[in-house]
Amino acid sequence: MREEARNWLLQSDAELHAAEGAVGYGSHYLAAFCAHQAVEKALKGHYIERMRDAPPRTHNLLDLASFLSPPEAVKALLRRLNPHYSVARYPDAANGVPAQLYDETTARELVTAAKEIVRWLASV
Repeated sequence: MREEARNWLLQSDAELHAAEGAVGYGSHYLAAFCAHQAVEKALKGHYIERMRDAPPRTHNLLDLASFLSPPEAVKALLRRLNPHYSVARYPDAANGVPAQLYDETTARELVTAAKEIVRWLASV
């Protein structure tokens, strides 16, 4: 595996670990953002490895995954995570304070979705 791709995948693992930790600490908005980041970085790592090129400069998970033609179940998970790049961080995107809008159930669901996507990526 190319070093650049491996670095993206290692950072993806770190983001997923951070997401899990954030749930445990009650930082549910942060768990949502880190879950998104874990998937984004995993997708970029896989893009670099497979396409032998720099990944697209986007945070849109569906756009990043398009080179793999993911199955509908994975697309559904990507759609679920996609908004949290902005919503988990910005009050204007969230129509409120992100730290007050996320609960543990939502955070756990998003972390689980991220894990499922990362697991799928490892299998393709």
